[in-house]
Amino acid sequence: MVVVVVLLALAVVALLTVAHWYLWRRLVRDTTAPGGLARKAGTVAAVVLPLLSVLALTARGWAPFWLQQIVAWPGYLWLAVLLYLLLALLVGEAVRPLFRMLPQRRPKGEPDGATESVRADERAPVTTPEGPSEAAAAAEAEAEAGAAATSAPTSSEPAPATSPEPAPATASASAPVTPKSAPSSASVLAPSRRLFVSRVVGGAAATAALATVGYGTYGVLRGPRVKRVTVPLAKLARAAHGFRIAVVSDIHLGPVLGRAHSQRIVDAINSTQPDLIAVVGDMVDGSVKDLGPAAEPLAGLEAKHGAFFVTGNHEYISGAAEWVDHVRELGLRPLENERVELDGFDLAGVNDIAGESEGLGPDFGKALGDRDTTRASVLLAHQPVVIHDAVRHGVDLQLSGHTHGGQLWPGSLLAGLANPTVAGLERYEDTQLYVSRGAGAWGPPVRVGAPSDITLVQLASRQA
Repeated sequence: MVVVVVLLALAVVALLTVAHWYLWRRLVRDTTAPGGLARKAGTVAAVVLPLLSVLALTARGWAPFWLQQIVAWPGYLWLAVLLYLLLALLVGEAVRPLFRMLPQRRPKGEPDGATESVRADERAPVTTPEGPSEAAAAAEAEAEAGAAATSAPTSSEPAPATSPEPAPATASASAPVTPKSAPSSASVLAPSRRLFVSRVVGGAAATAALATVGYGTYGVLRGPRVKRVTVPLAKLARAAHGFRIAVVSDIHLGPVLGRAHSQRIVDAINSTQPDLIAVVGDMVDGSVKDLGPAAEPLAGLEAKHGAFFVTGNHEYISGAAEWVDHVRELGLRPLENERVELDGFDLAGVNDIAGESEGLGPDFGKALGDRDTTRASVLLAHQPVVIHDAVRHGVDLQLSGHTHGGQLWPGSLLAGLANPTVAGLERYEDTQLYVSRGAGAWGPPVRVGAPSDITLVQLASRQA
């Protein structure tokens, strides 16, 4: 197991190294002059930013919480920017040849005879911030050789001892040396086509990436939006028709999202006036000691039948036993492989499968084994992958989270490989599964193509 972890860590480091080398090449080397301030700054950034990202990812294991907070924002945000810079630059690779095919404008007032010179200059290296091109150097050498030839004596007789009189100024002016292959001064001084294309593509990629991440960050800090879904259940009692459950998952309180994030979620849930609140895991990314104050607003959750909580995989990284006790102090009722009978249906909850490493995994038999199967049942389970266990135990509706809806596009494609449902409502035999995108974010506080949500699930009785 240790070997696998080490190999995985080395693979991640290698991937980050290659990605940042590519970014440095396209955004720094190809667009700036050697030794210039811009290149120095870009090179420093290409080293410092990935180090901050690595610190943000690893600080939880060794750093005090205040240091985690300092490195989290720049480190995590850079990971999101890195993703969209790479995607934009890959698109730019396809666009570069098209830019180079565009005709180059001739400087105003340039004679027609200079056209071939400019075209030849495009094929050969030209003047760039690094220095004069080879063509310009060759032209200069040819010009010097021509000048020397005109001043050399044409006779084989020895030169007289006396110094010759200087030639009239008009003589040198009447025979200017203009090498045919020399480019015009305008073409020598203008930036090269390659440099121009690199700056256009790099600037467009940086603008697109920063705009995407900026909007995605705003979406997280603004808070989740409320979705409303009606789910008909065949066995739901008539008395429970219209029962409303506010489902919230993946709050992810941590070094980035804190007390203000909790308060936004509480306000959004309470505004729906639900009959019951279900917090389906991954509430925190840290210890009770560090995040207890951030979780305090959850004590303000209001619902007629109370608020219930089940663990997610991140609780088992953060000290699940302590958090179960703490949420109970906040007024939430943990459902640890247990069931509550409500008017019209049964509400059950199972531990997350990550608890299996501690002997505290999901126990469907304990939660659902001895119930009245003629009653409707609603199961709270953090991960959608347990839907097949829910089907075997006759669950009517499973409420889950965990996927974040992919959080950062194209992450939804990867999430779909590991989960039966990424977001929304789907049916598996006689069991329906609803997966929330979650109310927070893990890692980068950014969402792209997967907006955060709180879902108000309204149960409908077919008997009604």
